Amino acid sequence: MKHASFLVPALAAFALVACENPADSTTTATVSEAQGDSKESSTAEDPAYAISHSSTVGFVGSKVTGSHEGGFKTVHGHLHISEEGDLTGGSIEIDMTSTWSDNDKLTEHLKNEDFFDVENHPTATFSLTSYADKGDGNYRISGDFMLRGVTKNISFPATAQKDGEDYKVQAEFDINRKDWGIEYAGKADDLIRDEVVIKLDLIISPDAHHSH
Repeated sequence: MKHASFLVPALAAFALVACENPADSTTTATVSEAQGDSKESSTAEDPAYAISHSSTVGFVGSKVTGSHEGGFKTVHGHLHISEEGDLTGGSIEIDMTSTWSDNDKLTEHLKNEDFFDVENHPTATFSLTSYADKGDGNYRISGDFMLRGVTKNISFPATAQKDGEDYKVQAEFDINRKDWGIEYAGKADDLIRDEVVIKLDLIISPDAHHSH
């Protein structure tokens, strides 16, 4: 029991030092096999809205001792919206060479083969496969997400609202990086968590000059 008396405060100290997992407060995306182009070709007749230059795609990754925020500076693409305001198709393209984070050394590490391997996989894409209206501005969006040469279908909650001629689409959810072959574990005494929070804040506009 003498040893146990030392163990309790040691565990308590570790709990105070250990960083909480940011993914604990977000919804985990449902991940399944890629569906391919499941949208009907007729959806292409719906007006195309360009991804605005003010849109952001960010992420939060964490390890035992802390977390880091980052994202991608260059995101473009088009989404099709019906007259009823439903997303009916389209895709988003992410320039992985535009990766940034809150630490320059980390940014360079994220770009190498331990993580995104941007030299061999410079582009990530999200292709819409389904869009379900849950009411009150809430939606369920699904799409094939290709990262590091691996494609999985992900489904996550989102909000969407019309703002003048534009639409705003926002979502915050987490995925498991290992589903896309990112296996780097980190240091033995400071392991990197598998879950990564993804933050989408998209503005899509019918005006071409708003896009990249």
